[in-house]
Amino acid sequence: MTQDDAQAVLSIYAEGIARGDATFESEVPEWAVFDAARHQTPRLVIEDAEGVCGWAVLSSVSRRAVYDGVAEVTVYIAGRAKGQGLGRKLLDALTTASEDAGIWTLQAVVFPENAASVRLHEGAGFRLVGRRERISKVARGPRAGEWQDTLLFERRSPVVGV
Repeated sequence: MTQDDAQAVLSIYAEGIARGDATFESEVPEWAVFDAARHQTPRLVIEDAEGVCGWAVLSSVSRRAVYDGVAEVTVYIAGRAKGQGLGRKLLDALTTASEDAGIWTLQAVVFPENAASVRLHEGAGFRLVGRRERISKVARGPRAGEWQDTLLFERRSPVVGV
C-alpha cells in the first residue's frame, strides 16, 4: 500500500463504514489521519482487473513499549471482490510479514454479525479470546444507534519467540 492507493483504500473503507458491520467509525478520515494511525509496514493491497479491491494493515494496540510486539489486524475487501478468498490471501501475507517484523501477537476485533470476518480469522489460526458486550454504538448502516458487541480474536506466532 502506498499513497497512490489512498483513494481506492479509503473507498473500500467507506463501504465498510456504510454497511455498519465492520467498524465504529462514522466517516472516512482524510488520508493523513488514516496513514498516521497505522503501522507504516507491513501494509498490503490486493488487486483485480479493476484495480485495488482489498487492503490489510496493522495498528498499535498501545503506545507502551512492552506492547511493541502486539498489533491489531485490519482487513477490508471491496464488495465486488467478496467471496473470492482475497481476504485470506491478504491476512496470510500480513501474518507472515508481521512475524518477519518481530510481532508475536496479532489481535482482531470483529462484530459478531460479520460472519465472513469471523470465519476468515478462525480459518487463519486466530482464536476467540473474548466478547465485549455493548462496547459502543454503531454509527452507520441498518443498526445505526444500536449498542454493539465485539469479539476479540488473537493469534500467537509460532515463529516469533514467546
